[in-house]
Amino acid sequence: MDQTVLKKRLSTFRNDKGRLSKISDDLLVDILRAWESWAGISKDFYKGLGLTKMQLATLIQKGKRLVKNGHFAGSSEFKELKLDNLVGREGAMVGPIEMSWDGGKVIRFSQVDVLVDFLKKVA
Repeated sequence: MDQTVLKKRLSTFRNDKGRLSKISDDLLVDILRAWESWAGISKDFYKGLGLTKMQLATLIQKGKRLVKNGHFAGSSEFKELKLDNLVGREGAMVGPIEMSWDGGKVIRFSQVDVLVDFLKKVA
C-alpha cells in the first residue's frame, strides 16, 4: 500500500492534540504489511507516515500481535495464476505447466493432476 494512503488513513485517528488513538486493527495490519515489504531506510518509512520511530515500533508491535493471535491469519488478496495456451479439446488442459516459485525458481509440471497434488502438499 502506498505511504500517502497510509498517512491519510492514520490522520483520521489523530485527536485535536495530534496524538494517535484507537487505531483500527485493519490499519495496524496494513502498516505491518507495508513495513514488511519496505526495501528502503526505516527512517524514510516512518517519516513518510508522519510518525516517530517509537510510534512506528508500537504500531508494528500491535499489528504483529493481531496477526499472531489469528485476527488476520492470511492475505485475503486473490493472486491470479495465468495459464496460456493450455486448453485442448473438450476444455481439458494439455501441455506442460510452468510455475514461478520463491527465489526465482521455476517448477514444471507435466499434468494438471501433478500440479494439484503439489499445491495440496505445499498448503
